[in-house]
Amino acid sequence: MSATISTPLPQTAFDAAAFEQFLSGRTEPAWVVDLRRGAFEAYRESLNQELDPEEWKRVDIRAFRPEKFTIQTGTNAPALETLLADRAEFAGVVSHLDGTCTRTTLDPKWSQQGVLFGNLSDLIQTHGDVLRPHLMTRAVKPETDRFSAWHGAFWTGGTVLYVPRNVQVTEPLYSLIGLGSEAAADFSHTLVILEEGASATLLEETTSASLTTTGLHVGAVELLLADRSNLRYVQLQNWNDKVWHFAHQAGRVESGASLQWTVGGLGARLAHIHQEVFLDGRGAAAEVNGVTFATDRQLISYYTQQTHNAPNTRSDLLYKDVVRDKARCIWRGMIKVAKDAQKTDGYQRNDGLIMSDTCRVDAIPGLEIEADDVRCTHGATCGRVDEEQLFYCMCRGMTRSEAMHMIVEGFFQRVYDRIPVEIVRETLGQAVERKLGIFG
Repeated sequence: MSATISTPLPQTAFDAAAFEQFLSGRTEPAWVVDLRRGAFEAYRESLNQELDPEEWKRVDIRAFRPEKFTIQTGTNAPALETLLADRAEFAGVVSHLDGTCTRTTLDPKWSQQGVLFGNLSDLIQTHGDVLRPHLMTRAVKPETDRFSAWHGAFWTGGTVLYVPRNVQVTEPLYSLIGLGSEAAADFSHTLVILEEGASATLLEETTSASLTTTGLHVGAVELLLADRSNLRYVQLQNWNDKVWHFAHQAGRVESGASLQWTVGGLGARLAHIHQEVFLDGRGAAAEVNGVTFATDRQLISYYTQQTHNAPNTRSDLLYKDVVRDKARCIWRGMIKVAKDAQKTDGYQRNDGLIMSDTCRVDAIPGLEIEADDVRCTHGATCGRVDEEQLFYCMCRGMTRSEAMHMIVEGFFQRVYDRIPVEIVRETLGQAVERKLGIFG
């Protein structure tokens, strides 16, 4: 049975006293402290308000107990070193564990051109003039709901990518966000800023250093593309099955710019992601791709919006969900077209593959159109694995499990094919293969 939060979340560990203690342990510019205080006030007010029923009515978080989790003050960096050992193929690496930055690298040929790739907590000190106009001002805003406000008050660091005007970063970059300590709470923030004519590729992975530790992630992602810029961003959510994952993610795309955004939702006990793309300039384009694989009793939920604010814009969203055991996937999608956004071309599609009698997929597309010269379409499909396909594979020497694996990989292949960077495509495919191997 689904439920919406109608009573305040417990405030223990994140009340006013905890907030002041959190601030006292950080050394930050005054403008950052002011942003945090404003977000905390929004958080306190939101605790007494019901979450948006349209977004949350299918997501049951009655078992969530935020007071059980705490922000860590230290970390064991070697816990993630094995995960980073094979990342030499990337031009830069930024890693965080339990909210603490453990590594930053960037090929000098890019830093010499003005590219910034590093830890948010460090860069607000050294490059605050670059980040201040963008940090939680245009994409993810604290006043959206209690989770965005909670994040805005307590963010613990995160990854920043800044590419100056007309710089083309031709090699992919890698960001790793990890949880390692028992009951650790992570509030990492990802901020990507591409100036006019710039381009870059970023692969970001969230993962658990241990399969047994509980954890909480309340994150945010902001992707800001100026005129004629191009960003390829892949986020692979691969927590263990004891992590609660909540995130607000938003991209803003200006005139002639292009955003390709791919997400992989594989881990977490419960994950709910609020994902928005705003096409703000004439000729802006966005392609949003997603693969979700839920097993056991996982619940993975995406609430997506494609908002067209300018003429001649294009958006294309494709999500593919695989569900088995007693798991559940939820996707609620909306295309919004403003009155002045004539010649809009918007599309969204969700396909679900069911692998057991006890799992469930909810796919709800929607349109809100105010302009009168547009082409906007949507679709959703859901079905069982074809027994004839299984029989065909098994007749050629495969076990039933091997046949299932092949069908799942083939089902996701259309999303993989949309990713032009080989190492990024391979990383996503390997993560799905590992999950298939774990769950047979």
